[in-house]
Amino acid sequence: MRYSLVIAAVAVIFFAVQAVVPGFTEALLLRSSDAAARPWIFLTSMFLHGDFSHLAFNMVALLVFGLILESVVSKKHFLMIYFAGGIAAGISAAFFYTAALGASGAIFALIGTLAVMRPRMTVWAFGVPMPMFAAAIFWMSADLIGLFAPTTVANAAHLAGLFFGIAFGLAIRKKYPAPKRSGRRQLISDYEIDEWEESYLKGEKK
Repeated sequence: MRYSLVIAAVAVIFFAVQAVVPGFTEALLLRSSDAAARPWIFLTSMFLHGDFSHLAFNMVALLVFGLILESVVSKKHFLMIYFAGGIAAGISAAFFYTAALGASGAIFALIGTLAVMRPRMTVWAFGVPMPMFAAAIFWMSADLIGLFAPTTVANAAHLAGLFFGIAFGLAIRKKYPAPKRSGRRQLISDYEIDEWEESYLKGEKK
């Protein structure tokens, strides 16, 4: 089972329910004023999205980075990174914003872990192919700028998820070493080369 696909499917179902059930979003939204009394909203808000473009962007990122990470770490560690990272992002959001929703904090946790465990892996970021660690730095820089140039994006949540993922990746990376690249296979053996040289020299003497 690919948990990235399951999580994406649940998020799509939540979005459909948001569209047809009045009050559904408000009931499960992360509001900083309600966080202490209703701690489960740190989890439920991760499956809510503001509009279709918000959902689509997050689900594409989840499927890209989530499926890659699932091929690297165990299912248990993947779920820990995603949900614990998302909750860490939600806690950060509660200190900076009156309300927040979306899976981006959890997805940034996946990105942070991949940046540590597979730093040289090539990904597309800002329309340019680059190593995973460089992409993470670019995304982190953009969110740091966003903290001081307010937008509708929960930049603090992104950063919290990213830093959580980096810390988690550092803690477990020895368990999942990157596969070593094998050197070029020698197509002709040394014996065959010697035989060819000997016959070639004999031919020259004729």
